[in-house]
Amino acid sequence: MDVAVIGTGYVGLVTAACLAEVGHRVIGIDGDADKVARLSQGDPVIYEPGVEELLQRNLANGRLRFSVSIAEGVASSTILFLCVGTPPRLDGSADLSQVEAVSREIAHHLESYRLLVEKSTVPVRTATWIERTLRLYSRGQADFDVASNPEFTREGSAVEDFLHPDRIVLGVPNRRAAGLLHELYAGFDCPKLDTDVSTAEIIKHASNSFLALKISYINLIADLCEAANGDVATVAAGMGLDARIGRAFLHPGLGYGGSCFPKDVLAFIDIGEGLGVDMAILKGVDQVNRGRIGRLVDKLRQALWVLQDKTVAIWGLAFKPHTDDIRGAPALALAERLLKEGAVLRLHDPRAMPRARHVLLPSDRVAYCDSPEQAAIGAHAVVIATEWPLYREVDWAAVRENVATPILVDGRNLCDPSALEPLGFEYLGIGRRA
Repeated sequence: MDVAVIGTGYVGLVTAACLAEVGHRVIGIDGDADKVARLSQGDPVIYEPGVEELLQRNLANGRLRFSVSIAEGVASSTILFLCVGTPPRLDGSADLSQVEAVSREIAHHLESYRLLVEKSTVPVRTATWIERTLRLYSRGQADFDVASNPEFTREGSAVEDFLHPDRIVLGVPNRRAAGLLHELYAGFDCPKLDTDVSTAEIIKHASNSFLALKISYINLIADLCEAANGDVATVAAGMGLDARIGRAFLHPGLGYGGSCFPKDVLAFIDIGEGLGVDMAILKGVDQVNRGRIGRLVDKLRQALWVLQDKTVAIWGLAFKPHTDDIRGAPALALAERLLKEGAVLRLHDPRAMPRARHVLLPSDRVAYCDSPEQAAIGAHAVVIATEWPLYREVDWAAVRENVATPILVDGRNLCDPSALEPLGFEYLGIGRRA
C-alpha cells in the first residue's frame, strides 16, 4: 500500500521505517529540510536501536523516501499517518496546533479519497476537530475518513514493539476505513481491536496513565519501606507474583520521564476535568512523580550534609536506557536542582550527551566525561540516574580508588549493595532496607 507518514520524530520515523520493512511504499514528510536531507542519506538523526538499519535498507530498495512536501504525500498515498508533536501547554492540556496546521494543509490538497490516521497521542474528540477542519478548508468537496491508530511502542525497543506488537487498536468510523487498516496490518500476528475513534483515543491516554500510576504507586511504597525499614524490591516481587498485578513497571526510582507519560497524564487530567470527571487519582500520580527529585536530593544531603561545592557524578542523562531522548529526563531535573544548590557536576551517558550539552552547557561546574569511571574521579557522590546496563558492569574497585568519598546513590536500584559495601561504598538505594 502507499502510505505517507507526516512527522518524522521518534514515533513517525519508526512508523515509516517499519511499514516500509513489511513491504509498503512509504513517504516520510517533515517540514525540516535539513532533517529530510539527513534522513534521505540514511542518517536517522535520533538514536533508536534498529532504526538506522531499517532506514538504510528501505531507502536502498526504494520502499522508503522523504520529502518536505505534504502535497506530495497526499498525492502519492491512500493512508496518511499524522505523527506530529502534541506538547503540553502550561496548564497541562495538549497543544494541538501542529495537528490543526497539518490538517489544514492536507485539506488544500485533497482531490480523491484519503484515510487520515491519528498516530500522535491526542485528546478524545480530536478526530472530530480534524474532520471539521478538513471539510472547512476543502470547501466540503473532499472524500475522506479520519481514524485513530494509537502507538504503544517504547523508546529503546520501538522497532521490536512495532513489528511484534501485543495488540493493534483501530478506531474506525466505517467499514471502508477498517478495511484499509486491516489490509495495512495484514501481516501482523496479534489481536486487532476494532472500535470507534473516540474510544481508541481514550485507550491510548488510559494505557499510559495506568502505567504511570504503577510507577508512582511503587515509588510511594518505596517511601513507606524507607520509613518502616522494609525492602521495596521484595514487596514488588511479592506483588508481581499476583497475575492480576504483574511485575512490569513496579520498579522504584526517580520516576517517569520522557515525552509521553508526563504530558499524557496531565493531558488526561485536563480531558477528564473538561468533561466533569474528578481525576484526583491521576493528580496524585503526578504529585508523587514530581516529588522524586526532591527525595533524592534529600538523600544526598543526608550523605554529604552540605551540597555547596560538592562534586556529584551523574551516570545517565537520557530519560531511560537505550535512547538518546532527554525530554522530561529526571536526570536533567536532578542536575538543574543540584546546580542551584551550588554543586559541581560530572556527567556521563553513552548516548544522550550530545543532546544534553544543548541544555546543560559545559562550564566550570558542568563537565561531560567519556566514561562513568572518568565521571567518578574526585566525586563526593555518584548518582545512577538512568539504568544503563553498563553502569552495573563498571570496575567498582577502580571507582573506589578515584572518588573523593565512596558514596553511591542508586536512583534506579540497579546495583547489588552486598557487592559494593565490602569495597567501602556507602550505598543509598530507593526503598531498600538501611
